Amino acid sequence: MRYRPITRTGDFNRAYRRGSAQVHPQVVVYAGKNRVGHTRVGITASKKIGNAVQRNRCRRIIRQALFAVLPQNVGGYDLVFVARGQTPRLKSTQLIPTLEKLLKKAGVPLQPQAMPPVKTLAATRNKMAKKGEINPHKNFVENRAKNT
Repeated sequence: MRYRPITRTGDFNRAYRRGSAQVHPQVVVYAGKNRVGHTRVGITASKKIGNAVQRNRCRRIIRQALFAVLPQNVGGYDLVFVARGQTPRLKSTQLIPTLEKLLKKAGVPLQPQAMPPVKTLAATRNKMAKKGEINPHKNFVENRAKNT
């Protein structure tokens, strides 16, 4: 899963208020940093777009274009996409350049960010052994007593 959905009304409202709005005749993008650490995406289509079939088509088109544009790990962003009047008449391939342009303009990185290296217990233990802080051949309790 590339992103998690925005489901709560408060989260949508926060994205509308605090996020930067990028407007295009095909779609509107609200993008803002969040403190969650992963990307959350919300897709909306109002009744101005048309009946339920057209609104669902808009959401599907935006979702497919988003899969092509948004990399796996972009960091902590809240992204809300609002369908406009032209959206139901588009194909997802026609929406891809628009989304790239709007996301770049909003400051969302389109290149995946490097994950920070994960420190394993073994690596930490080996590092401490090299410094002489612990004896790797003794158990944890004896080493802990030595360091305190």
